[in-house]
Amino acid sequence: MDVAISRAPYACDPETTRGRLHAEPPSTTRSAFRRDCDRIIHATAFRRLKHKTQVFVFDEGDHYRTRLTHTLEVAQIARALARRLRLDEDLAEALALAHDLGHPPFGHAGERALDSCLAAFGGFDHNAQTLRVVTTLERRYPDFDGLNLTWETLEGLVKHNGPLTDRAGAPLARYRRHGVPAFILDYCRTHDLQLWSFASAEAQLAAVADDIAYDAHDIDDGLRAKLFELEEIAVVPLPGRIFGAICSDHPDLDHDRLVHELVRQLIGLLIDDVVAESAGRLAALKPNSADDVRRAASSVGAFSSAVAAEDRAIKSFLEPRMYRHSRVMKVMDQAADVVRELFARYSARPSDLPVEWSQGLAGLDEAARARHIADFIAGMTDRYALAEHARLFDSTPELR
Repeated sequence: MDVAISRAPYACDPETTRGRLHAEPPSTTRSAFRRDCDRIIHATAFRRLKHKTQVFVFDEGDHYRTRLTHTLEVAQIARALARRLRLDEDLAEALALAHDLGHPPFGHAGERALDSCLAAFGGFDHNAQTLRVVTTLERRYPDFDGLNLTWETLEGLVKHNGPLTDRAGAPLARYRRHGVPAFILDYCRTHDLQLWSFASAEAQLAAVADDIAYDAHDIDDGLRAKLFELEEIAVVPLPGRIFGAICSDHPDLDHDRLVHELVRQLIGLLIDDVVAESAGRLAALKPNSADDVRRAASSVGAFSSAVAAEDRAIKSFLEPRMYRHSRVMKVMDQAADVVRELFARYSARPSDLPVEWSQGLAGLDEAARARHIADFIAGMTDRYALAEHARLFDSTPELR
């Protein structure tokens, strides 16, 4: 039987949310953050995740992760972390559910292709595109564009990996080189998301949940695709220790059950580590509010230093054997060409866009036209992008 757990003082409280950009009466049956979850689940962009690439394109097999199944796994882990740290589970789930809404078709290959297409116009950033989707591109309600999510959900989507700027507005981390995307800055002039601060503990834990899900399901998918064997991943310290213990306890376990048990125990161990490390950081900080977490000098949601090193070892293993495997790279290079060719075609011949999108180009300058076309392409599923390419070009790759 579930036991009610009191919310920690540093958790975000839906009763004291900073609200929505467009005022709405509260729900009589759902918290503000539960309402955000439900709006995200019903969004068109969320449904499209079903047919967007994680690592393997949609027709390579039914059992590989897609953006949607990855998102659901992140949401489960985020809720587990939030529950154990007495955070708001609904907010953690909302952030997990929405975190990949800005990804274009064909995973990171599609993102890199769109970024190159928009090089003269500020580039393409999936984090900024996620904000664009939930504040502008989803058009469902009579009184506003976007989903009108709470301030806490929006700040968590934008800042889940840490502050974007310092107090003076100078870009930080990955934005040092090219600056914070213009759309994020423009949005914050109307609805200040305080880019200089950390996000809530819920957002930080949702980001770590993303890392945990990646480690686990990419090992699972890589093994299923036979990009590497169990004996190879067993050389990596953390999965190797788990593998050895399973083989010791169950010497006759069949391959599929062994892989499942490896993935299951890896997720559990990583969750336990994050809970212990984050609880220790919170105890040292002694925050009395969610704002105390935001104003902290460092993050509160993280792996321990030892497990962070083991997480990096897993990613270092997967980088050449999976993400940059010749079989995967061949498909992704072809997919990137599809995206670039679609962008060039729509730019040269806007009439090839669907009517509702070609009409939207009227009166836009060159930069706004390019962004408009990128919005259309970024919203595509893998299969729709291939269908559009086949409609417009004589030859389209099979991506296998």
